[in-house]
Amino acid sequence: MSPFSAGNRRRGTAAAATTVTVLALAGGLTACGSSGSDKASAAASTTFGQASAAPAANAHQATVTISAANGCAVNQKSFAAGAITFDITNKDAAAVSEVEFLSGQRIVGEKENLPPGFSGTFAVNVDAGSYTLYCPGAQNENTTVAVTGKAAATGDGSVDSLLAQGTKEYAGYVTGQVGYLVQSSEALQQALQGTDLAAAQQAYMKARPYYEKIEPVAESFTVGKDNLDNDIDARSGDVPAAQWEGFHRIEMGLFQTKSLKGLSGYADSLVANVKKLQTLTTGLSYKPFELANGAQELLDEVASSKITGEEERYSHIDLLDFQANDEGAEQAFASLQPALRKIDPTLTSSIATAFTSLDTLVDTYRTGSNASGFQLYTSLNDSDKQKLAAAVKAVQEPLSQVASKVASS
Repeated sequence: MSPFSAGNRRRGTAAAATTVTVLALAGGLTACGSSGSDKASAAASTTFGQASAAPAANAHQATVTISAANGCAVNQKSFAAGAITFDITNKDAAAVSEVEFLSGQRIVGEKENLPPGFSGTFAVNVDAGSYTLYCPGAQNENTTVAVTGKAAATGDGSVDSLLAQGTKEYAGYVTGQVGYLVQSSEALQQALQGTDLAAAQQAYMKARPYYEKIEPVAESFTVGKDNLDNDIDARSGDVPAAQWEGFHRIEMGLFQTKSLKGLSGYADSLVANVKKLQTLTTGLSYKPFELANGAQELLDEVASSKITGEEERYSHIDLLDFQANDEGAEQAFASLQPALRKIDPTLTSSIATAFTSLDTLVDTYRTGSNASGFQLYTSLNDSDKQKLAAAVKAVQEPLSQVASKVASS
């Protein structure tokens, strides 16, 4: 089954893309105290006046420690090709809540929802090459990691084989993001049953990006009067007032009315709908041109509603959604990138460079002073908006050529 059918779409958005050879959603978050390994040091030895050698590092195991003082630190920067497990602990860094393992612009593995005092893990299976450990919001956000040894065989290396692998990885990305969407929506549901307005507002913010990354998949499930995207993400005016529910109905209550009264029922419907989305996306297959069109549509979404501040009318966390759309588009492109290098290396390089520039610009608006992780959109001036619009357009123009390239290959 393939998504992105040409149904009645409320807004042009698209395929969030790529990742994971292996994406470990495994294991919920577990609270952690201080680890014995954190306190361990090489035992002193008096033999010839030298300390005894520390135990050899495991070439397939990474320990990542996040702290306010030292940022995002990994115990080693070189690993062997194949399976690598990342064990992550956030000691006290309030500005950091996720860790990603990147191959170029592609997320190969990640762990989300890691507030201070929590730990988590994810696993990947990677070939030899240069990778980046990325911790958004940390003092040192990027750490280059080398993977050495013989690269694993992945198909025959033909364009068709690479495109097939890319669409398979994209399916893994969607599965992971929808899983996080379900978890975070259930957390929002629970928060709306309480009395803590600030906690409910934060729960809303945490859930938003997962939908924005994969919204086009929901938009593809539009049959007759049924529209899953409207049920989950309609804004005021998109549907008749009596039918308005989902994220933005909850947003209005939390950030404009500033009351939890009457919101619990909307949260129940939201959870039911995202679980329906999870059921519908299980086992989906995708075509290369759908990923390309999806990436383009996600950037169209940024240009049409994020730049204007229309998406988050009450919370003004549009930059959080902006970044999620950007990531979704970038992952769609990145999953096609190995094949595109063979089809048109110049175009591929141009798009990758433009995405890097856009990422860098968006990162300048990150802040630890707001629970969304970004400045409120109301704090941006016209110059800021013009720079963001120009950076988006710089990606859109070359990216618009990709669908025809992969469709004819």
